[in-house]
Amino acid sequence: MEQYAVIPLRDIVVFPTMITPIFVGRKRSLNAVEIANDTDKKIFLTLQKNPESENPKKDDIHQIGVVAEILQTLKLPDGTNKVLVEGLYRAKVVDYIEDTDCNYVTAQRIDDVVKDESVNDVLRETLLKTFGEYARRFGKIPKELFETISQTKDMTKLIYMVASNVATKITELQEVLEISEIDGKIEKLIEIIETEIEISKIDERIKQRVKAQMTKAQREYYLNEQIKAINKELGRDEDLKADLQEIEDKIKSLNLNEQTRDKALKELKKLKSMPPMSSEATVVRNYLDWLISLPWNEYTEDKLDIDNAEKILERDHYGLEKPKERILEFLAVKKLSNNLKGPILCFVGPPGVGKTSLAKSIAEAMGRKFVRMSLGGVRDEAEIRGHRRTYIGSMPGKIIQSMKKAGSMNPVFLLDEIDKIGVDFRGDPASALLETLDPEQNSTFIDHYLEVEFDLSKVFFITTANSLETIPHPLLDRMEVIRVSGYTEKEKHSIARKFLIPKQLKEHGLSDEQVKITDSAIISIIRHYTREAGVRNLQREIGSVIRKAAKKFVSSEKINKIEISGKNIEKYLGIKRYRLEDFKEERGVGVATGLAWTPFGGEILQTEVAVFEGTGKLIITGHIGDVMQESAQIAYSVAKSRASKFGIPGYMFKDYDIHLHVPEGAVPKDGPSAGITMATAIISALSKKEVNLQFAMTGEITLRGKVLAVGGIKEKVLAAHRNGIREIILPAQNKKDLTEIPDDVRRVTQFCLAETIDEVLDKVIIK
Repeated sequence: MEQYAVIPLRDIVVFPTMITPIFVGRKRSLNAVEIANDTDKKIFLTLQKNPESENPKKDDIHQIGVVAEILQTLKLPDGTNKVLVEGLYRAKVVDYIEDTDCNYVTAQRIDDVVKDESVNDVLRETLLKTFGEYARRFGKIPKELFETISQTKDMTKLIYMVASNVATKITELQEVLEISEIDGKIEKLIEIIETEIEISKIDERIKQRVKAQMTKAQREYYLNEQIKAINKELGRDEDLKADLQEIEDKIKSLNLNEQTRDKALKELKKLKSMPPMSSEATVVRNYLDWLISLPWNEYTEDKLDIDNAEKILERDHYGLEKPKERILEFLAVKKLSNNLKGPILCFVGPPGVGKTSLAKSIAEAMGRKFVRMSLGGVRDEAEIRGHRRTYIGSMPGKIIQSMKKAGSMNPVFLLDEIDKIGVDFRGDPASALLETLDPEQNSTFIDHYLEVEFDLSKVFFITTANSLETIPHPLLDRMEVIRVSGYTEKEKHSIARKFLIPKQLKEHGLSDEQVKITDSAIISIIRHYTREAGVRNLQREIGSVIRKAAKKFVSSEKINKIEISGKNIEKYLGIKRYRLEDFKEERGVGVATGLAWTPFGGEILQTEVAVFEGTGKLIITGHIGDVMQESAQIAYSVAKSRASKFGIPGYMFKDYDIHLHVPEGAVPKDGPSAGITMATAIISALSKKEVNLQFAMTGEITLRGKVLAVGGIKEKVLAAHRNGIREIILPAQNKKDLTEIPDDVRRVTQFCLAETIDEVLDKVIIK
């Protein structure tokens, strides 16, 4: 180890064996040169980390540098020195000494290491090949210099000669200097050169592309000028001016607010100054076309005749008393006040109960335009709020498109299937609807495409859904929910007789004199060919019957009239698909008849329990959700707590496994309403006592055995009624819901209201 005066370098790395000029200007560095010249002419050179630093300390310089010999010193007029140095060998800083005149280092020599000469030979060829490509591409390496480098046999000298002639980041050259292994130095150097070559290629491609675009722009300008001249000769220039004048007159004639008018005139001014054939002109022209085609401040006059509205609603729909009553209330208030904002109603119910057609009837009853927008599967927020005008083909959202289609500012606007909106990386359409469906905000609705306020406050929004569970709560909070429940058998019969059969006969070109469908046939179709809350499948089956009747009329001229009754219905629809006897089993052990609510109406589910030797496990199957899983655990605990009352020995819960199964396993089920059913089935299975299966039940329980209220009472009761069950156990807290049950169902059904699980067990377990 030896001590040397040190010169920190700002922008150059000196390599061993290389003769390099450096410029020295700082006072301490000038002193270092003078001290070295007065002694052995050797000096330590290293790169400082921050080139802006004027007086670098030990931590401000790289610890590996080069011990060099000063060959020549030349003083320049500006006070700096040009020093010619030759790198001798690499060295590492061991100690750093700060003196008054200059800084010194104690440095230890570091020799380059050769690991595998055979590998180095391969790397040498690769390095020369890469450096040759670099020299050809940049043209800064003289041919004689490249030949000298290629003929150099000493691997270390070859590396440093190449590194000294590569223009790259100074920090990367320092990395080459710091690497001790020869093969590592070569690999790093190859990487640096290839990176510089690739950057050069990219830069060249960009320049070519810019040049091509400039050429294309000049060509388009030249052609556009030619088109202008041709259009002027043909008189088309006048047509363009006439179109622009027509747009301007339309803007001025529309009853626009100040913000919208200013925006439209500004865009028109921009359009006039653009080349007609440019793509941007097309975007602006489309924007103005949308702007002037919207029904700004155009309203249809409401029909406020409540008697006439009631007749229309009764003509088109059977039942649905609550929705009808709500519409008539709205018309009554509208007649008294002109400041009433459009309500947002949400019709919730099973498929096929008439939610969409009810909205159409409301529009007719009010004398308003009707538009419908389906939200099922919509995942892109731009579908609601529009695309921004950043590209050709952008357009407003479906809300604005539908308002244009309606042609008025106060239509009845149906948002169908709002519970089936999707969410993905393109945004959240449900959140985009929040402003649309908020009466306090939608008067200033802004579409991303229009970028001006549009008043939706006078629109009568109606939404439909099968279930409320999938509707985000903030969106649901903005809507008034009206439940549209399923129909009873009597209601279905009336709907078929008054609406479905006449409609299908008309569509198939037949009259009621040619085809007669008796009441017994209708009842048979309802009972044995459909099982639904609505009437959609009923309409399909009636249509199928009438099609077969039409075929008979066409194939035989002798037939003048066809009568379809309950006796010959199987000739038209085949064997009966459903039989009411499915749930006629009167009693059983380890089974209970439960009632379930689904988005498609009520259903009956017989919960089954099997007991067998095991280790006290509770097995639950039937594709049920987390809520019903918890209900099953609570039911199991309630059964344990009442084991002694039914003579169930304690070891049954330790030495036997209990398997609880909810049938129709392929159908996902969830919800807090099966607790009492599960507890009843478990207690029956363990006590070997039979359950009266003619009782259908619904209700949730607590660990203390209290029966809690549940939802969907009307749908569940109608499901039991459809399947011939006439005795139903409900939570006592659901007594208020019995008013919603149709009178014809309530008259033939016996309801048992239970407050505790003990009341349920006393009622259904046969002693």
